[in-house]
Amino acid sequence: MSLKDKIKQRAAQIHEEIRAIRHHIHQNPELSFQEYETQRFIEKQLREMGITELEHAANTGIVAYIRGKENGKTTALRADMDALPIQEVDGRSYGSKNNGVMHACGHDVHSTSLLGAAKILNETKEEWNGTVKLIFQPGEEKMPGGASLMIQDGAIEDVDTIIGQHVMPLLPVGTVGFRSGLYMASCDEIYMTVKGKGGHGAMPQFNIDPVLIAANIITGLQQIVSRNAAPIVPSVLSFGKVIANGATNVIPNEVKLEGTFRTLDETWRAEALQKIEKMASGIAESMGGACEVKIEHGYPFLKNDIRLSQDAKKWAQEYLGEENVKDLDIWMAAEDFSYYSQEMPATFYRLGVRNEAKGITASVHTPNFDIDEDALPVGAGLMAWLALRELGN
Repeated sequence: MSLKDKIKQRAAQIHEEIRAIRHHIHQNPELSFQEYETQRFIEKQLREMGITELEHAANTGIVAYIRGKENGKTTALRADMDALPIQEVDGRSYGSKNNGVMHACGHDVHSTSLLGAAKILNETKEEWNGTVKLIFQPGEEKMPGGASLMIQDGAIEDVDTIIGQHVMPLLPVGTVGFRSGLYMASCDEIYMTVKGKGGHGAMPQFNIDPVLIAANIITGLQQIVSRNAAPIVPSVLSFGKVIANGATNVIPNEVKLEGTFRTLDETWRAEALQKIEKMASGIAESMGGACEVKIEHGYPFLKNDIRLSQDAKKWAQEYLGEENVKDLDIWMAAEDFSYYSQEMPATFYRLGVRNEAKGITASVHTPNFDIDEDALPVGAGLMAWLALRELGN
């Protein structure tokens, strides 16, 4: 039996085992940088597999090694572990036991897939060369991003390439998606306080209306994307939170704005953030008020190494069949896997989890997100296969 067939067979055989693992992690979600029980559970699973060369990193993270029969390259497989502050819908036998916390972005699936891949790789390590490093990472959902802390702790210093997997509810179960080159956006958070002079809504001539100033700032800043960004560079500026806190007849003293800026070019990113601050302050001043701008710099853009991504797509076609491997578009969401991609050849691909016949269609970051669990053996087996092919097996 070929190594590929052995991996596929073993992935199918451990389906129920990894389903139980996924249910345990899903039932016990922990917020970013609080993944202490998840860390203990994953470490216990690894040790029971016989994987004992492991250590902690970034406080709640884990790195571990599986070494083949001969030395060679080292490739890393990464999974994130944290959950989101979302209340899960009722009625699931494996639903969250932690009130207000849910694995709504599939990180339980990512950790489960990596544990399944680890089991397969460890059982077959006498049949392949090289080293696979397992990276179970905390805090993907919260800045500064657990990936940056794992890098600071030396998690990738001995790694040649790195591969990451993420669920995608837009792709049917049994399929995966790849993209070479630029893939995901940088992400910066923008906080503004627009200051004016409040008073009675019926006497605006005696006030400096921060609500009107804020409205002009929101509208005016869209010119930064439409008239300053090069049309070939994807950029998004959105404001999702506006707090005026006046009343029907009360103009408040200040208005709070919160938004995000995303793009795929670091030079333009820095320039745009400067323009945002300058324009917001200028608009407010021209209308008699003031605007304080605070920008929290988030993750850089994610670039998939062209050679590694093209190879990984080809290897996925070998494993799943060409019809089950899709091409992805640029995605303006952000991911802290981008930190790894800035340091070394990396590829970040998508695992299909959608099943319309079963009603499994909800987006990530929603209370009713779920997966078709037939994706679990696909995720585990493909991670193992990609790692071994990247190591030259």
